[in-house]
Amino acid sequence: MRWQETVMAASTMVLATVVLVVVITQVAATWRARMSVAREEGYRRLAEQAVAAQQDTARRLESVTRELTSIRERTGHLDDLLREVDEPWARQDPATR
Repeated sequence: MRWQETVMAASTMVLATVVLVVVITQVAATWRARMSVAREEGYRRLAEQAVAAQQDTARRLESVTRELTSIRERTGHLDDLLREVDEPWARQDPATR
């Protein structure tokens, strides 16, 4: 084997190694990019679900607030009615009760 053949074989091995390293690096970068896109898609879906849950909670809170306001109004009316009913008894002499 002459020295030219040895240099050519060594050069071919170096070139093949460089090409292999570049291919592996590019495949890894592509894989990382795909995983990143999948992760971001998952985060987007999670954010959409959180927004939907917040909107549902806001609607329910508004409904509960309306119901509570209605109950407070009715309780106030009952309180007024009880005061009206109790007034004649309160005016009487406690000894005559």
